[in-house]
Amino acid sequence: MQAITLPRPDDWHLHLRDGAMLQAVLPETARHFARAIIMPNLVPPVVTLADATAYRERILAALPGEMGFDPLMTLYLTEGTDPADVERAAASGLVKAVKLYPVGATTNSHSGVRDLAKVMPVLERMAAIGLPLCTHGEVTDPEVDIFDREAVFIDTVLDPLRRRLPELRVVMEHITTEEGAAYAAEGGENLAATITTHHLIINRNHILAGGIRPHYYCLPVAKREKHRLALRRAATSGSPRYFLGTDSAPHVDALKEHACGCAGCFTATNTLSLLAHVFEEEGALDRLEGFASRNGPAFYRLPVNAGEIRLEKRAEPCVWPAKIVSDTGPVTVFDPGFPVYWHVLP
Repeated sequence: MQAITLPRPDDWHLHLRDGAMLQAVLPETARHFARAIIMPNLVPPVVTLADATAYRERILAALPGEMGFDPLMTLYLTEGTDPADVERAAASGLVKAVKLYPVGATTNSHSGVRDLAKVMPVLERMAAIGLPLCTHGEVTDPEVDIFDREAVFIDTVLDPLRRRLPELRVVMEHITTEEGAAYAAEGGENLAATITTHHLIINRNHILAGGIRPHYYCLPVAKREKHRLALRRAATSGSPRYFLGTDSAPHVDALKEHACGCAGCFTATNTLSLLAHVFEEEGALDRLEGFASRNGPAFYRLPVNAGEIRLEKRAEPCVWPAKIVSDTGPVTVFDPGFPVYWHVLP
């Protein structure tokens, strides 16, 4: 197969930041994606319907006039979140999910949840109205090894929550482990999982072997090779339980290349070409459409996009900018470490 046409895809986990960074990175997503679930971990976070409305307006104001893009907003779950405001947000049609960050799990997660019991009234309301909960699925207990935090979260937080509220619709975001893929596969129609582009390509050796490479450092951190291979099998399986969420997360180089560097890989620029490469390697190009364009809308109960996007395999490799320029500093584009020949046609 030398060419493939897909319904215009969506990104079901995206960081756009705000201000100058938003201006710089938004076109990289809008060039290829029709919609994206926008993460709410700003400073201060997007907690209420009013916050989400204002943030969406800033996103649309930053969008180049010739580009079409629909930001799907989320609320940041805190121990003070008002269940009535969440229900109003869902009824507005503007907010499509609520995001659970355990305190300290990742960038700007200090306002997250310490005690799940304190947010049960919100979760019960969400279960009643069918609003999905997106989870950053890691425990933050310092006694738990960072490479085990996802598996422990499933056992001690997620599975007990789903047993208590089986009608709650949950997205396990950016799964990174064999255990995560297996749990999502067996979870039924109220459970799904997003998989990032970079976790299909890198394992922990890319970060640590031969020197520390900060632009491959992300949270959840990349795991052993067996986990990467399990994610590939899941993404290319054709199962509707899995769909694309890039977790594309821009940080300026000065904060990545730092004594305490920020977590995140910026993949918005080249995700579709990289996915075509991965799916071709796995002999599953015919399943890329489901993963990138159909499974996510089905879970979020939205229509598949009407537009199309075409990729073509060429003899010459793709060339992407090494960095995206922003007024706050350069952002390094994810480098897969190998040539890629699948070009997205203009």
